[in-house]
Amino acid sequence: MRSGRVIVSVLSVVVALVAGCSGSGDDAPPSSVQGSWHGDIEVPDQPIPIGVTFGDDGSATIDIPVQGVRDAALKDVRTEPDRVEFTIPDVPGDPGFRGKLDGDKLTGNWVQSGQTLPLTLERGEIEGPKRPQEPQPPFPYRSEDVTYRSGNLTIAGTLTEPEGDGPFPAVLLITGSGPQDRDENLMGHRPFLLLADTLTRAGYAVLRTDDRGVGGTGGDLDQATYDDLAGDAVAGLGFLRARPEIDPAKVGLLGHSEGGYLAPMIAQRPGADIAFAILMAGPSVVGADVLIEQNKVIMASAGASQEEIDAQVDYLTRWTTLLRSGDTAGAAAFAQEHNDALPEAERAPQEAVDSFNTPYMASFITYDPTAALQALRVPVLAFFGGTDQQVLVAQNEGPMRDKLAGDPDATVHTFPGLNHLMQPSETGKPSEYSTIETTVDPAVLTYVTDWLTQRVPPR
Repeated sequence: MRSGRVIVSVLSVVVALVAGCSGSGDDAPPSSVQGSWHGDIEVPDQPIPIGVTFGDDGSATIDIPVQGVRDAALKDVRTEPDRVEFTIPDVPGDPGFRGKLDGDKLTGNWVQSGQTLPLTLERGEIEGPKRPQEPQPPFPYRSEDVTYRSGNLTIAGTLTEPEGDGPFPAVLLITGSGPQDRDENLMGHRPFLLLADTLTRAGYAVLRTDDRGVGGTGGDLDQATYDDLAGDAVAGLGFLRARPEIDPAKVGLLGHSEGGYLAPMIAQRPGADIAFAILMAGPSVVGADVLIEQNKVIMASAGASQEEIDAQVDYLTRWTTLLRSGDTAGAAAFAQEHNDALPEAERAPQEAVDSFNTPYMASFITYDPTAALQALRVPVLAFFGGTDQQVLVAQNEGPMRDKLAGDPDATVHTFPGLNHLMQPSETGKPSEYSTIETTVDPAVLTYVTDWLTQRVPPR
């Protein structure tokens, strides 16, 4: 990992390259490229399985099981035996394949942002990653796609409710950073689908929604501030309370990562009136400090030298200082100058550089949750994963305990051996998320459900 690259995982997932899978017939003659192919992009420490299907009309699609991509259309498709190519549209760095038909294989390279990695594709459809916890129908509860307004925006989501008339206690789920769908689809896992299923079976109504600019929700996440996102959550709480089957006095929040960061802020908003807050891997310190510490640990675990780490920390410190001082233009210019000075092969795509200096990123970098945490006076559960490399226990657990000390019912807990997604993991590396079959450790699901039922019993 190069020191010149900003790790913009923030509180979500580091995805260095994109790849895929697909599915159609394999009846094409051996000399033809048509049909389904599969293989692994040889990303160091994180091979990414992909599958591609070439149609007989010159089109092609790609699926990326570990990233939730299914049947995505490709562009710039070429299927001559000696020149097989395609590009994924609308993805920074113009990722794609450059190769040829070599006997019964497609051999070549995956190219993105000036980087080249070997890729060999074999005939046949790719199997999706094993996800044994993925909820499967029929479900013993009701599920309804819903929409409501937050200011001028439409928010879209799914509301699950136990059978019966209610009134039910309810939970609003708040996703981690970056554009997330209502299931918080990450590296082939859907933790919010699993959490919603678990809590609804336990007797709670659960609302999970698409982020701004994702799925059925309007707006542009990059242009949103934390105040905007808190307003979206308050609108969701109001939507739940307006439902006759929901107990308006028993509506609370469960936020993961950035969602856990925002939940205490949301709780202080007029009209929030939450009954409880569950903070899953939510930071307790200033965003700039979270990012810097995260970069140190992830780079070190990836084998970066101390010199590279120090250079990255110096860059991030200077950049975040500009943002925290309110000099957004200066921060943008500094980031651009820094990127332009790197060797071409090490430069981040321009789209990525632009995303470093948005209202959304500035909100994260400058946010200090201290006052909001100290003001909480409802039951709070804050928990961390012991091997988490994105929201580190060593940095966040102690301050969380101190800042919640005034709350008469606050629980802070660390699960040893679990990562940022609450999966069992010895290292906690983000590169392992897709390879671990467990979506959320069952011990976490049991702990959260038990804690909640003791404080806000279902009907």
